[in-house]
Amino acid sequence: MPQSGAALTALLFDVVLGEPPTWLHPTAAMGCAIGAVRTRADGGRSPSRDLMIGLALVGGGGALIAMLTRRASRLADGVSHRSWIRALVAGAGLKPALSLRALLHAGRVVEDALRQGDIVRARRLLAWHLVSRDTSRLAPHEVAGAAIESLAENLGDGLVAPLLAYAFADLPGAYVHRFVNTADAMLGYHTPELEWLGKPGARLDDVLNLLPARLTAGLLAGAAPLVGASTAGALRVLHHDRARTASPNAGWPMAAAAGALGVRLDKRGAYTLNAQGRRPTPADLARARRLVAAAAASAVVLTEIAVADATTWAA
Repeated sequence: MPQSGAALTALLFDVVLGEPPTWLHPTAAMGCAIGAVRTRADGGRSPSRDLMIGLALVGGGGALIAMLTRRASRLADGVSHRSWIRALVAGAGLKPALSLRALLHAGRVVEDALRQGDIVRARRLLAWHLVSRDTSRLAPHEVAGAAIESLAENLGDGLVAPLLAYAFADLPGAYVHRFVNTADAMLGYHTPELEWLGKPGARLDDVLNLLPARLTAGLLAGAAPLVGASTAGALRVLHHDRARTASPNAGWPMAAAAGALGVRLDKRGAYTLNAQGRRPTPADLARARRLVAAAAASAVVLTEIAVADATTWAA
């Protein structure tokens, strides 16, 4: 059963300590395993073969992670009769499944480069930390906009979704979500090599993020007044523009952020969110970081409430 206090402890670990070293990070290990399968699969030769390998990767990998983390969760539950020690241990176990400090730092370094007028560096940092698209020809406002989009979307992927999975299914839920999300990030591309190999992970990631993406949008709208942004604007743009992206989920938090901040978010040839908004600036990117931080704090509070209620009902 999820441990009360674990979500708050995990967030404190993240804010104070940041990410674990790569050799100790479960997500890095997942990435290595997925990368090895990608290399050995030599995708693109047969759609049916690639699809079967992709299904085996997601199904087998998810089952293995669920088994390992279930054992870890049981060990954490039995470590002590003191609730605060169990919360500390469970929080340490949950921390690698979520990330906020690294996301906010990524937004900050792009903002700093834009404020200094170094567009080349800003483009490079954006591509390095936040997006997979080609950034080489983006104008300054497009760089700021892409960073805002990524902050909003990754709040869902990197924090809200694993917390929600933890509340429903303890550590196995959080880490299975992290595995599926990593598989989608590494394999979910429309290229001859990856089209069918990455499809199982991409479709499952869409399903797993249906609720978290919508919850993230609500959290961003609700947190808007805390940073001088507009809840009404977030809800308005969310209503009109949430379905404009190809992803069934990404448009929700991005539209909420666009409306809350009053900015126009464009991806050339793909979509425009809040077409009546102004072009985003580095100052808007700073506000977006504060908005994401406030929404993240709200997500942790809601997780703790949900876990406490579940514990009460179970007792």
